[in-house]
Amino acid sequence: MGEEYEKEVATERRMKDEFMGRHPESPFVAEAVGGFQGLHYFPVDERYRIPAALKRLEAPREAFLRTNRDGESTMRFLGELEFTVTKRRLHLRVYHAGEGVGLSAFVPFRDGTSGRETYGPGRYLTIELNETDDYELDFNRAFNPYCAYTDAYECAFPPAENDLPVPIPAGEKVWSADRNPRTPNTVVIDMVKKARARTAASKAVQPAPPAQAKAAPRERPTNKRRK
Repeated sequence: MGEEYEKEVATERRMKDEFMGRHPESPFVAEAVGGFQGLHYFPVDERYRIPAALKRLEAPREAFLRTNRDGESTMRFLGELEFTVTKRRLHLRVYHAGEGVGLSAFVPFRDGTSGRETYGPGRYLTIELNETDDYELDFNRAFNPYCAYTDAYECAFPPAENDLPVPIPAGEKVWSADRNPRTPNTVVIDMVKKARARTAASKAVQPAPPAQAKAAPRERPTNKRRK
């Protein structure tokens, strides 16, 4: 079972590299991000295939997740996944993005590797909702949001409740040390700094106003509309 599972994950990773390197909808292709030679991953580790149970709310609640552009992404908060890692009982909130995603639910998270080996603002998992609400959380399939590769995309951050107090050395690693802010707040602060720098640069290159000319005689008012 272990060898078969590792081959399955390896195949998925190879196919994702092919998509990222060639497909027009890839962030690397669409935004002409250079230097793509394959995504970076931890070795597959079956200890991070973890059974989990979803404890649903009586009714989904509207939730707003902060984004890398200091905006909000509207989701439906469904409940919490309960599971155990290194003998610690943990929880992750589960969200649904609404129409268009079917039964796919969204599980954003941060952990003890965030901001170092993995993308600081967080990584994502997805699950397919079912009637039993028993799931497998496979952190070997954890992946980065597109904003980990380029600023051209707006991505939702995990809520504070989804900060896991343990390292999860599984799944996708950070793409580049130059694109690894330590926290979600760092992303927003950097965005504000870049915006201010662009504004200052724009003002610096504006031509100086012409010298004050002698005031022209004032026109007599007319009733004609100026074209």
